[in-house]
Amino acid sequence: MTGWLTQIALDLRNPDARRDLGDAVRAHRRVMSLVPDGLGDQARRKAGVLYRIEQARSGPRLLIQTQYQPEGHKLPDGYGTLSVTSLDPLLAVLDKGLAVRYRLVANPTKRYGRTSPHAGKLAALTGAAADQWWTERAERSGLALQTATTSSLPDLAGRRTGRDDRVVHAARRFDGTAVVTDPAALRTAILTGIGRGKSHGCGLLSVVPQLPR
Repeated sequence: MTGWLTQIALDLRNPDARRDLGDAVRAHRRVMSLVPDGLGDQARRKAGVLYRIEQARSGPRLLIQTQYQPEGHKLPDGYGTLSVTSLDPLLAVLDKGLAVRYRLVANPTKRYGRTSPHAGKLAALTGAAADQWWTERAERSGLALQTATTSSLPDLAGRRTGRDDRVVHAARRFDGTAVVTDPAALRTAILTGIGRGKSHGCGLLSVVPQLPR
């Protein structure tokens, strides 16, 4: 399965870029505009769309992963500087025992059980509970964590057009080093994402091989 990684260095002089940066629903629509129309139900999943917003030294950038080559011409004029690379070379070198650096922005949650007064509802995890959430999912995703640093991020929020409901996802960033234990599971995790909130900036797992010292 082919994957594409698109980076857009946002030009904050552009009003569309500024609005997308502060609204998770608008950002979702912008990202989805880069994949073909007509994918029907579950278009995000079919197109393998995952994304997150990062703050680089040069300014904010939109990091987007898709299973279709992105249609960058659909971006508004002056939106930002776009670069596209294939994920295939990375996926090909993910062998058991490979040391990697990783980054994940995720929405760690748990669902209350039937005995809870909040039965069925989701609760955002923080602190040690969030760290444990990531440790367990890393193991399922073919990674043995060596180091892990957790950062709390602002909520990813927005409002759907014509509807009263507001989208809000608590976000945390996990960075560190790990060793690949199951290459097939890791490729699946990279291509399909981890956790909830994938439509609004969560779930994109990035890994790069560690260079020998």
